Amino acid sequence: MPYQDVFDLFWKQVIESVEEGRFAKLTMAKTIGKPNLRNIFVRPIYSENDFKVLLKLRYRSPETEDIEQELTLEEAFPILKSYLRKSFSSVLLFTTTKDITFKINKKGAGRITEYPPTFKEV
Repeated sequence: MPYQDVFDLFWKQVIESVEEGRFAKLTMAKTIGKPNLRNIFVRPIYSENDFKVLLKLRYRSPETEDIEQELTLEEAFPILKSYLRKSFSSVLLFTTTKDITFKINKKGAGRITEYPPTFKEV
């Protein structure tokens, strides 16, 4: 299945984890090549009225300052999707019940794998 379709299924699990209060962190890793961008982290910001995330772009070079943005989950989705297959080949979702990994292989197919949880609390 094309990675875009599989990523949409993966993103539904991200939304479910937020709605159920299980979302702990999301990390884009496994860079393609040696770009200056090292990781992208998405961390929850829970408040009484709404849910936002802190999107952090971490760079390898000390001369390049990390970028942080406070966004809604809907605003973060197209940003993260734009980095798939260009800069990153895997995305890890950490929840309190399971860890879910999305990977793109060299042929452009996506795959989702589940693992026991890394985090017990948000």
